[in-house]
Amino acid sequence: MNRRSFLLNAAAAGLIGGPALAQGTKPAPAEPDPLAPRIVRIRNVEPGDVHVVPRDFALYWTLPEGRAIRYPVSIGRDGLYDSGVFRIDVKKEWPSWRPTDEMIARQPHLYKKYEDGMPGGPDNPLGARALYLFTFGGADSMLRIHGTNDQASIGQRASNGCVRMLNAHVIHLYEQVPLGSRAILHAV
Repeated sequence: MNRRSFLLNAAAAGLIGGPALAQGTKPAPAEPDPLAPRIVRIRNVEPGDVHVVPRDFALYWTLPEGRAIRYPVSIGRDGLYDSGVFRIDVKKEWPSWRPTDEMIARQPHLYKKYEDGMPGGPDNPLGARALYLFTFGGADSMLRIHGTNDQASIGQRASNGCVRMLNAHVIHLYEQVPLGSRAILHAV
């Protein structure tokens, strides 16, 4: 083996120039996780409210000083999302679930078998936590902000009207939001 062959083979094997190149390059910055909650600036809102903005597929828990925690969500399918101003009057851990009569009528092949309800747990459609939305007159709107294991549904119009969050996110929100908080579901 002559000197030229040695140098070409060594360079190809990364023995020459490898460490110098590695020291001079920086790793590419990691892309932020699009499903991670994050602190954002927000204007013209009261601290302590929940805002669902369907065009952003986002829920904002408003904080003091013009900040909010932004969580990615799923919202109701076309024709099933109801905007309005509600009050969070009930919060439940691992809630039981029963499809509404409208859900059973709309898709009996999916929901008839659950007409007597389903106990809370990891396979329950309401997930790890649920915040129940009531009208200011005290009526249950039948809308919920709840958890899900279905990560693929986040950022989609996928629910029967409720707002879905990843289970880890709804657990965090549940711990922050006191009963009586306003929940504003903005128009589509």
